[in-house]
Amino acid sequence: MSRRRRSRRGLLGWAWRLGVIALLWLLGVAGWIVWVGDRDQAAPADAIIVLGAAAYDAKPSPVFEERIRHGLDLYRRGYAPVLIFTGGYGGAGARFAESQVARRYALRQQVPEEAILIETESRTTRQNLEQARALMRQHDLHRVIVVSDPLHMARALRLCSELGIDARASSTPSTRFRSFQTRWRFLAQEIYFFHRDLVLRGR
Repeated sequence: MSRRRRSRRGLLGWAWRLGVIALLWLLGVAGWIVWVGDRDQAAPADAIIVLGAAAYDAKPSPVFEERIRHGLDLYRRGYAPVLIFTGGYGGAGARFAESQVARRYALRQQVPEEAILIETESRTTRQNLEQARALMRQHDLHRVIVVSDPLHMARALRLCSELGIDARASSTPSTRFRSFQTRWRFLAQEIYFFHRDLVLRGR
């Protein structure tokens, strides 16, 4: 066998090994995201943070409504006396911020106005949590339960850790992302954000 052929076979062997390692890594990250989302850590806390999602004028999207409903369920079960709804204006011309839509929903469910805090500035998950942290400091709140979709929870908790928020997770028990296609797309998105955050951490 010529030196060139041996070199080529060696490179192909290394490429195959690296491909297998990369696949195992991605499967591990995906498994971790699913595992975190499947755990319910709800425990007594000072507040419940409901992460924002899309709203259609004054109506929450199905995904956002599931988050709001789960936050209300935790509140009614006595896990925390305060609800923090997050989410700003979804786009130009929006009449209501996501958090305002959530507050209206909660008020219609007989939640006292004094039990609800909102912020209207955030547009991303990180900003949701940064604004929620500011409200926590203003109102002397320390431990929180974070509510979001199961596949979103790993990123939410990782951001809480980076921001110094003492958080426990409680994912929505049901979600709009039920079909294999929608769940796979959402999972692929979260795998991307996991690696993006690793690269950009500290920048």
